[in-house]
Amino acid sequence: MNFKMDHIVINVVDINKMVQFYTEILKLPGERLEEFTDQKVPFPSVRLTKDTIIDLFPRELWEKTNPANVCRPNLNHFCLSTDKSSWEGLQERLKQNGVQIDDGPVKRWGAHGPGISIYFRDPEENVIEVRYYEKVEIDTPCLLSS
Repeated sequence: MNFKMDHIVINVVDINKMVQFYTEILKLPGERLEEFTDQKVPFPSVRLTKDTIIDLFPRELWEKTNPANVCRPNLNHFCLSTDKSSWEGLQERLKQNGVQIDDGPVKRWGAHGPGISIYFRDPEENVIEVRYYEKVEIDTPCLLSS
């Protein structure tokens, strides 16, 4: 079988903080933000690639399932890859916005072999790894690895 990542869903408590973090600090384009604000759709998303999005589920979509845990123990972290220049720019934006780097820069294994990673948390404590590869040996970049 051949799969591509379609989307990740994150359960969110403060939707405005999370949208701001993902669109302004990570610089991911928002999807359906206006429609969500106008209550025409139940949740907004941010786009990783032409094929992959992150859905941001507000409390009313998940609170009936497991409000005590918010399903957080099921996700250790997710990883985004980018080029070295963008990675360095992200580190500067994290610093400017008071977002602490939990770990890194550190060499770690991913979908394209060893890369240089940093780990930090979004406003609701989801761990995000962002890495760059010094040498990518395949033609199509993969933006998510675990």
